[in-house]
Amino acid sequence: MSSVSHHAESEALRAALESVPLFCDLVAEDLATLAAGLRTRRYRRGEVIFHQGDPGDALHIILSGRVKISSPSDTGVEAILTTLRPGEFFGSLALLDGEPRSASATAVELTETLPLPRDRFRQLLNERPEVRDHVFAELAGELRRLTNHVEELHFLDIAGRLAARLARMAEEQGGADAGGEIRLAGPITQGELAAMVGSTRQSVNKLLGYLTDDGMIRVERDAIVVIDLAGLQRAARR
Repeated sequence: MSSVSHHAESEALRAALESVPLFCDLVAEDLATLAAGLRTRRYRRGEVIFHQGDPGDALHIILSGRVKISSPSDTGVEAILTTLRPGEFFGSLALLDGEPRSASATAVELTETLPLPRDRFRQLLNERPEVRDHVFAELAGELRRLTNHVEELHFLDIAGRLAARLARMAEEQGGADAGGEIRLAGPITQGELAAMVGSTRQSVNKLLGYLTDDGMIRVERDAIVVIDLAGLQRAARR
């Protein structure tokens, strides 16, 4: 690679990092230093980024696409813990405690990530307290999400869990249009929703129909649109 093309690539990467909340407190010079020597990785739809139990060697920052974090079972069934989008990161836990990966990460669609090797990650945490604070805040948020997930599994039936998950996705995404509707980023398959709430695709299909009939959502070919967020929130508390 020529020095000109390498410089252009570094500048493009630096510009991409500017939109990542983890690095929002870094100035342009810091971002350029961070981008130096790093290379992005691309993953096909369905390609595994790492498996549960793998050694933790890098933090991944999503530049484009979507990544699902899941916990597989011995029978092949998976529980989807969360789905992450551009600007978010994953894989920090194994870098902090030195233990194997606690979950698997898979590209939901064509995805590009920036792997930040363990030594660079630890250096950032040691030298930049603002980055360390962002990492800890994200870990705290993930712990709260997992706590909510456990509560839903124990205290809500499948209908309540589905309503709660759709409501939470809408809340996290925000950005309602002029009519108050929120189009969930996707596409989200019924199989993915089933893995999120611990059910089957057939049951989720039926429950989506009920939510549609009640005027809470609209199911389109490539998206789910939340029409009545307050109604979903009430349904999750029944």
